[in-house]
Amino acid sequence: MTASARVLALCILLPVASLSVFRAIPAEWPTPVVQLLSFTQWLVIPAALALALALLGRRHLVTAAAVLLLGAQLFWLWAPDAGRADGGIADAGRAGAGRADSGASGPGSTVPLTVMSINSRFGKADAAEIVRLVRDNGVELLAIQEHTQALEDRLAAEGLGSLLPNRISSPSENGSGSATYSKHPIQAIGLIPDTPFQMPTFRVTLPAAGGAAATLEVTNVHTLPPVDVRVGQWRSDLESLARLVARDGADGQGNQLLLGDFNATFDHSEFRRLLDGGPGGRKLVDVGTASGARFMPTWPMDGQALPGITIDHLVSSPRIPASGYAVHRVPRTDHAAVLATLDVPVAG
Repeated sequence: MTASARVLALCILLPVASLSVFRAIPAEWPTPVVQLLSFTQWLVIPAALALALALLGRRHLVTAAAVLLLGAQLFWLWAPDAGRADGGIADAGRAGAGRADSGASGPGSTVPLTVMSINSRFGKADAAEIVRLVRDNGVELLAIQEHTQALEDRLAAEGLGSLLPNRISSPSENGSGSATYSKHPIQAIGLIPDTPFQMPTFRVTLPAAGGAAATLEVTNVHTLPPVDVRVGQWRSDLESLARLVARDGADGQGNQLLLGDFNATFDHSEFRRLLDGGPGGRKLVDVGTASGARFMPTWPMDGQALPGITIDHLVSSPRIPASGYAVHRVPRTDHAAVLATLDVPVAG
């Protein structure tokens, strides 16, 4: 029994070790490796099982290898550099939110904004459920990917316009369409260049007390999935987003939000490179990861026999604290809706 446990431990450790090597080295891996890396967070389960079997096998070398691999999985799950709001800025934001509630605003104060994103799967998502989530959660900014005219019509029929009257929409039947609905004034800035799917950037103006305002530059993200020969375009899409956020200047005082379907997880070095390249050299915040939600998948939600992964993200400037991160299933789409409340700093 001891020998069998030892053999089983080795059989489990070998694939875990192989994928861990790919996770540890930030190289441009081929498509199959990129796809396998999407499921890295689930390696903690076989790594823990291998450690239990190694202990039964009573072989110190096998046990040490199992401890090392399990430690690596735990470190990657809750990495200290996962991207969190700057501590001092977050504290100032909470204090400023209190001042804003009391009727005062100024430098250091913030305006809360609840945002939500959903990939509608070629416009098939349940419009009534989307509108219910917006209404019940007080969503003020909604980003939709794979938006179609049929979905836009169903959302209008369900009363979305009365909740979020401002809209920038470009529907399409081939999956490239997008739409953004907002409670607050919204101004189009442009499109991320050279991307198969539309990724529009726009500016939202949030009124604050005393005639002040907070502005937020938002990008509705939908990168190409890393499949077949398109993995190169997937990398190019993420690099284009990285250039967008890096241009905010050395002081990094702008408020930015990227939300949508990144088709990438925190275990992809390409996505972590995007987070690392924030304005002023500071890390952007992946709100889900920073909230400890690595085991709250956003895809697939349609019953496929795959472990769930998180490829839909809310990514914000490091000076924007966030709270209330949540994931919600929406019928007839394979993606979950993700939402959170951001405390956007007031200009000044």
